[in-house]
Amino acid sequence: MDTEAEHTERDRSSRFLRGTNPTGTEERSRSARSPLSPGRLSPGRLSPGRLSPGRLSLGRAGLLGVGCAVAVLLFSAFVVQPFRIPSGSMEPTLQVGDRVLVNKLAYRFDAEPERGDVVVFDGTGSFVQEPPRENPVTGLLHGAAAALGLAEPAETDFVKRVIGVGGDRVVCCDKGGRVQVNGRAVDERYLHPGDAPSRVPFDIVVPPGTLWVMGDHRSDSRDSRDHLGEPGGGMVPVDRVIGRADWIGWPPVRWSGLDPTGAFRGVRSPDGAHG
Repeated sequence: MDTEAEHTERDRSSRFLRGTNPTGTEERSRSARSPLSPGRLSPGRLSPGRLSPGRLSLGRAGLLGVGCAVAVLLFSAFVVQPFRIPSGSMEPTLQVGDRVLVNKLAYRFDAEPERGDVVVFDGTGSFVQEPPRENPVTGLLHGAAAALGLAEPAETDFVKRVIGVGGDRVVCCDKGGRVQVNGRAVDERYLHPGDAPSRVPFDIVVPPGTLWVMGDHRSDSRDSRDHLGEPGGGMVPVDRVIGRADWIGWPPVRWSGLDPTGAFRGVRSPDGAHG
């Protein structure tokens, strides 16, 4: 047995195992390997089947954002909805750009609008005979933005003050130039300074289940007076009322509640009851 040859082979193989090849061939080949070569992963990468913490947190944030948006939309749909005031028809009570918070629970549980309430309603069939056509996707996006108070309301939505409810006789004007409801003159202190109660004479009886509404800026408001000759006679069905404007939520300098007016306190209903 050639022991010298055996030792020589053993020494040679051990040098290769220890990476001490004098020629440096093995070390150069290791250093030349790509850090992304098969079987190896760089320190910044995770093995397949595992998610990066950054991606995981982004996913959770996205789900949280979607959940919050859905919750806000549901709250807006059933409880309180922001409504952006697009015109000056309700000045000085409401100004252009105000965001009012519309109480959608105000007329639930058999409650109905009262004289003096500021209401938001869908004017389809009363103020607007045919709603404008629009792209369904665009309409959906606009509706969502309007529901959050980020866009102007739909062209069929209006905000006005209730002047007469079902059964009331509303007349304009008496000898003093004031609106009368059921024979009693109304002292409308909420009107825009310099405005007459109405420059258009009218004498109407409000049908049951409907409302006669007018803007506070009478000279700059298209309201029930402007639809007397149209189907419905300018009356707004109670079931078209979206809610009552109870608060101004934006801008911050305008934060306030819309206090009930005492203008109709002495008005009697046709059955003799006080309003």
